Formats: sequence, structure tokens, C-alpha cells
Amino acid sequence: MRTLPQRELNRAVLARQMLLERVDAPIPLVLERMGGLQAQYAPSTYLGLWSRVRDLERAAVTRALEERLIVQGTLLRRTIHVVSRADYWPFARAPREERRTAALRGPTRKLTAGEMSGAARRLRSALRGTTLRRTEIEELVGKRRAGAAGLWEDLVRVPPSGTWERRRADLYALAEDWLGAPPQLTKADAVTHLVHRYLAAFGPAHRTEVASWAGLPVTVVQRALDGMDLRRFADEQDRELLDLPHAPLPPADTPAPVRFLPTYDATLLVHARRTLILPEEHRPRVFHTRLPQSVPTFLVDGAVAGSWRFTEGRVELEPFEPLDDDARRVVDEEAARLAAFHV
Repeated sequence: MRTLPQRELNRAVLARQMLLERVDAPIPLVLERMGGLQAQYAPSTYLGLWSRVRDLERAAVTRALEERLIVQGTLLRRTIHVVSRADYWPFARAPREERRTAALRGPTRKLTAGEMSGAARRLRSALRGTTLRRTEIEELVGKRRAGAAGLWEDLVRVPPSGTWERRRADLYALAEDWLGAPPQLTKADAVTHLVHRYLAAFGPAHRTEVASWAGLPVTVVQRALDGMDLRRFADEQDRELLDLPHAPLPPADTPAPVRFLPTYDATLLVHARRTLILPEEHRPRVFHTRLPQSVPTFLVDGAVAGSWRFTEGRVELEPFEPLDDDARRVVDEEAARLAAFHV
């Protein structure tokens, strides 16, 4: 097996995440190539897409949500994701049993699966053909049950909530009302779909990284991998990395442009740690217990070089280390374009 140096893995993920070059592509296709977009904070959807789609307009993202081409739901790792319409059902189906088990062991551990099924039936009856706010769901089934009811009944978060204009994603509908009846999809097929999406978006990768991202046991992921046509590499620690045939593998010296990322961009999360897009010495400044939403970041030469925030009509920068004059100029130019996208 060929050994892939860390910098080559870095460039591979940047290429697959469309962070080496913006693309002219429909938003649903971009989300599929990204492996979905984590979006606890509604503007993260818009900002994450802006760094990947050429000449993106905010209205285009809102319109895609309204037209149901893309959809928000609590999916992988019980976290809000925005995915294409086609990806919603596999992303919901694959980790369903594991998410329910985790919920019953967590804050809802005083409840039983039977109680949750009953709460889901009441919720389904109340939601049929309409929408409910989170507070209304809590009144219907109780606050503790409301926190997990969506694991027993597939729900989506519908606009205008969860958009740039109205950021709190607290309006719910039944997924089958919003998207149509779910396809006949086995768990095995759904898991294979997820594994394919992950490798296309973040590969080459170790099986444990796929499992961490999907919220699935490694054994479940391995069964899907066993049935796929894959190429194999090694990393510098001699761990086996798996990848799809013909997926991009740019040279390690491929130039990486300055890019701005929103909170919780998936390229910075633990499953992508080996790529060093987020250098380990900077991780505590991006993710820590007093800042659960993380911070927006910017990349220089393919790695996080600082954080940013939009205030008073401009993007303020906080470099983690001094930038040379050329890098600072390019960062400032990209920051000005980002500020224009905000207004």
C-alpha cells in the first residue's frame, strides 16, 4: 500500500470539500459532495456553502429550503444537518436504532422505548398535514419526551425557521409530509450509502473515522466496507486508509487558497483530525466547554490560521499566529468579500 503523507491527506479533503476551488453546481449536489452540512446555527449553512459555491447568493439557499430541494433534520450524531432531499432518508435510516439506544441511555433514560413509541404516535397524529413549534411539541408529549421524539418519528425543520432571516430552527413537520413517503430502504443499504458519502467527502479514511462521523459501531461500518470496491493506502502511522476508486488525490504541493469556514465545519471535527486542517495546538481555541458552538475560522495554506466574526458591517480577524504580508493581504480581500455576503 502506498503511504499518504499528512499534507497529501489534507489536500485530498480540501479538494473533495470544494475548498481548493469553488464550484458551479446545484446546492443539493454540493451538499452531497460535502457529506451533508452540520448546521446547529442556521447561518452556518449559508456560510459553509458560500466558501464552496461560486457567486452564491443567500436567497438561493433559502429558496432551496423552501422548494424542498434541501432539508434540515436532526440526523447524524443527533445533530442538525442540512442535506439534499435524496440524502435525507438514508441519513435518517442508517443510524436510527443506535440513536434510539443512545437516547434511552442519556437524558431520557427514565423513559422506556414503549413510552417513546407512544409519544411518537401522539406527535404523528398532531403533526399530520401541519407543523408544530418545539414549545407545542413539549406541551403535547412533555419536555423530556420532546427531546427524543424525533428519533421515533422522522421530523424535518421547515422554513422560514432555520434560515438566515429567521435563525431559530424550531418549526417541525413530518418528514413524509414534507418529502413524500420514504423509499423501501434497508439499514444495510442506508449504511452503505453513508459510507460512500463519507469516503467521497473526507477520504481516504480509516474505518473508525467513518464510524465516528456516522455515529455507528465500527462493526456495522465494516460490513458495508466489506461489500464495496475500494482502494487501500496507509497513513504515516501505518494505519490502513480506505478510499473510493478514482476519487481526487491532489499532490501535496497543490496550492490551497484562503477560505472562511462557519462554526462546526465538519472538516474540523474529530473524525477529520488526521488531515490537520485544524492544527492540534489551535483546537482548544476553536472547541472548548465554555464555547459549545465553536468559533468561525479561516484557512491559510489549508490549515486554520485564526478565527473571525462579523460585527458592525465588517469581518474582524483574530489570527492565531502572525501572518506575513502576502497572506494578510489575501485574507483581508476574502474577508471583504465575506462581509459583502453578510449585507
